[in-house]
Amino acid sequence: MCVVSDRNENIIKVVTDVYSNVPHYACMWHLWNNVQKKFRKSHEKLSGVFYTMAKACTKNEFDMLMDTVEKEDIRVKEYLDLAGYEKWALCYAQVHRGWHMTSNIAESINAALVSARELPIFEFLEDVRLLFGRWNHDYKKEATCTFTSLIGKYHDILADNEALSTRMTVVPSTKYVHNVNDDGRYFVVCLKEKTCTCGRFQYEEIPCEHAWPCEHAWAVLKWKSLPPDEYCSDLYKPKTMLKTYNMPIHPLPNVKA
Repeated sequence: MCVVSDRNENIIKVVTDVYSNVPHYACMWHLWNNVQKKFRKSHEKLSGVFYTMAKACTKNEFDMLMDTVEKEDIRVKEYLDLAGYEKWALCYAQVHRGWHMTSNIAESINAALVSARELPIFEFLEDVRLLFGRWNHDYKKEATCTFTSLIGKYHDILADNEALSTRMTVVPSTKYVHNVNDDGRYFVVCLKEKTCTCGRFQYEEIPCEHAWPCEHAWAVLKWKSLPPDEYCSDLYKPKTMLKTYNMPIHPLPNVKA
């Protein structure tokens, strides 16, 4: 488990008190907004570099990108260093963050409650309860009606990008270990440990060609005619989604009843 938020001091203090054993990470979007305010000239040139660096799966890739930042503006490098690489960079995190690099979930809830925030506290909390109850019902229904091995978003990722892995060549070493040639670059995939030397397979736990996930593992699975969903995290499967929304949020009677 981990908590992701902006770097507000009050949030950090409360989370540290309440969740003392849970690491607290910084939302990369909020962090880069701070960089934008402090170093406007360098922001536009380094924005893409920063987001790629934050999502880098190996420290070698991270270090090469940080060298680019340092050459462009050493002040940005020093600021990011002071923030703590382990707080915002995927490859330095203490726990498996998956794709949770921002606080977008909280921002989505805030956006849905814009009008409710003008209400007195009791009415506000009732609006929150109704919102969560509706979401809980809808997402559970979606999981119940999902008959693919992965839930919609991740099933689509696999289906849409299967063909992209065909450009690679696979050479087996052992039953589980394979060498993958990706346009002259070589990567080692171990199906038993679910790892790839690119780092993506073990971080994202889904073998495909999509933004971060590992296309090299996809190439091996396709070469061996193995079902890719068996090498995906249970987090992407309908049974987990059902567990997540299994506890109903019951309605309450009228306060005057």
